[in-house]
Amino acid sequence: MNILLVGGTCSLMDNMILKLQKEGHKVSILTGDEYGHHKYKNVFEKYEFPYDSDNLEEILYSVNADTIIVMGAFDTNYHWEKNKEIVYFIAHLVNILVAYCQMRKGRLIFLSSHEVYNDDYKEDIKEEEKCTGKGMRAEALMQAEEICDNCRINQKKDIVVLRLDHLYHIPQNKKDILDPCSQLSLKCIKKEKIIINTNHIFSMLYENDAVEYIYKIVEAKVHGSALYNLSSDEITGDVDLALRIQKSFTTDETIEIVQAQQIRCVLSGDKFKSEFGMAQMHSLDENLKKITSYIQKYQVAFLGEPEQKISRWEKIKNNWGWLFKAIFPFIENMICFIPFFMMNNRTVGSQYLANLAPFLLYVLLFAIIHGQRQATFSAVLAVAGYIFRQMYTRTGFEVLIDYNTYVWIAQLFILGLVVGYMRDQIRTMKKESEEMEHYLSREISDIKDINESNVRVKDIMEQQLIDHKDSIGKIYSITKALDQRMPDEVLFYAVEMLTRLMQTKDVVLYNVANGDYARIFSASSKKARSLGNSIRYKEMTEIYEELRQQRVYINKSLDERYPLMARAIYEDDKIHMIIMLWGLSWEKMTLGQANFLTVVSYLIQNAALRAQKYINALEEQRYKDGSNILGEEAFESLVQAYAQAKIKDLAECVLLKVEVVREQYREIDETMSTKLRDSDYLGLRADGGLYVLLANATKESAVFVQERFEQNGYQTKVMENMELCL
Repeated sequence: MNILLVGGTCSLMDNMILKLQKEGHKVSILTGDEYGHHKYKNVFEKYEFPYDSDNLEEILYSVNADTIIVMGAFDTNYHWEKNKEIVYFIAHLVNILVAYCQMRKGRLIFLSSHEVYNDDYKEDIKEEEKCTGKGMRAEALMQAEEICDNCRINQKKDIVVLRLDHLYHIPQNKKDILDPCSQLSLKCIKKEKIIINTNHIFSMLYENDAVEYIYKIVEAKVHGSALYNLSSDEITGDVDLALRIQKSFTTDETIEIVQAQQIRCVLSGDKFKSEFGMAQMHSLDENLKKITSYIQKYQVAFLGEPEQKISRWEKIKNNWGWLFKAIFPFIENMICFIPFFMMNNRTVGSQYLANLAPFLLYVLLFAIIHGQRQATFSAVLAVAGYIFRQMYTRTGFEVLIDYNTYVWIAQLFILGLVVGYMRDQIRTMKKESEEMEHYLSREISDIKDINESNVRVKDIMEQQLIDHKDSIGKIYSITKALDQRMPDEVLFYAVEMLTRLMQTKDVVLYNVANGDYARIFSASSKKARSLGNSIRYKEMTEIYEELRQQRVYINKSLDERYPLMARAIYEDDKIHMIIMLWGLSWEKMTLGQANFLTVVSYLIQNAALRAQKYINALEEQRYKDGSNILGEEAFESLVQAYAQAKIKDLAECVLLKVEVVREQYREIDETMSTKLRDSDYLGLRADGGLYVLLANATKESAVFVQERFEQNGYQTKVMENMELCL
């Protein structure tokens, strides 16, 4: 399925991605962050767009998701210490739902939490119980659940709300300390006193169990309800949890018990368990050991550096910084008023400066710089300064009854307000223009990103279509290449052919020697040989289980220890050979490529069996006088096949010449045949000499075979050039 995950990076998101990939689904991410702060590995496509993007509908259309999982309560994009965060949360959810409703298919899963309940409940809380959550985050989740339910009913969409009960996991860093287990463990590390509310009773759900529960809803074709509680079977409390953690740490931290109001909040998961038949797979004690062990191991990272004390000045700056920004223009205005007032006093009665109007310049200056508000304030100060200066020579009453005073005040205010208004309008227009430019730029960028994503998807689909159309031609070319007389030649050609067809340089073919062991027959690179010349393939449980059931193994977890893809070749329903592929691109790890590998493996199997039957039919002609020594023609073709494979770096082999006379050939056959491996060959070449071909061997390992011959009185030498026969 195509699955879209909506949310910021967190442990739950990472585990969801891993689970979905293991199950073979194509996972895309909507991060909710346009700046690309979130990092995800091995997702099919990542869309770094905010939730309020106008292109959200295009994104959902491009993904064509069968299921959308909204992280909701576990979305790390939200900072709940901010008052307006609930507004953003609800608005973003509505935007996502509107875009989802435009699609004609798909299921939407919203993740909520136990926080929607806050009272004391004697019985386990069922889904029908009225929500009683307190606090901004709880209010947001309750509203979100209601919005999802209304959308489901009114729009007739498949929307499911899942409430996760006290989710916990193994924390990766100090910021990850959110659940009671991690918090109490951190206190033990810090050797702090543990204060416990004896009456707080709850149930905790391990994150991996939660992922399995969520996946059941994802893969379910139908479901009986639109709301499920996801809970564990283990009920604990603060005291019980603290004692368990204390025991795990083997410390003597003081536990102080505080009597408080009883709070019992345990979600009932009966509805989900009865419908889907699932129960928790991880016990609380087992998980506590993992958590405490991890925190102890990396306690330096969790303790971190000691918190620095904030200075008094920084506290004042943080608390009152906004007030200073607000009053600073007024302070600046009053300070600037002083030189203009003094300048006005100098102009009165001056022969040269009599026509200069300092107060008009003063008001004009602040109207241009700060706009209408400061222009008005500066005009008030200028009027006060003007009246004060006039009272040097006249009484206040005379100034007030003088119509020139009001004419001057009118022109001062008109000038300030008009210029200030124009400045405010220009600034508003500029701001709107910049916002529009930014909006259009973001729109263009978003459309470009979506288009690039669509192009990548198109290329992948197009390549799959081309591969499908070319499949008949490819099968013919494969069949023709595998049409060889010798089984060894067939397999060498098979490895070489697989490197081209699967577009990887790292292909290895293992030959099953007995029930447990498999030995390298041919490999195309050093990386392909990374498991070693011999492997106990049955101990590779994940690989063996898939091969045993005649399926292609795909390394969905991208475990570096194992190949990315593997397929077995069978003989009489038993594993005869194992093909392993390394170095595949992410786009090649698909079901289509797995099916293609299956077809190719069958062709290799048939070609190898056909060649083996041909060899068996000529058994008497290939060997000399009923011995284990191959004749010249049979042995020469074998040597040439291995020589070509060695040149192409497909195999390692050594050719030894046994320096004995012809009369001793029968004796060597009887003496040494049993001391060679099944993959080694004795044979004659055109010069009449006796040779030993050591498959899957180097000069260093050939020394042991040479010593074995010497112990029996036979000298050997390594033939540097296998193709020459001297």
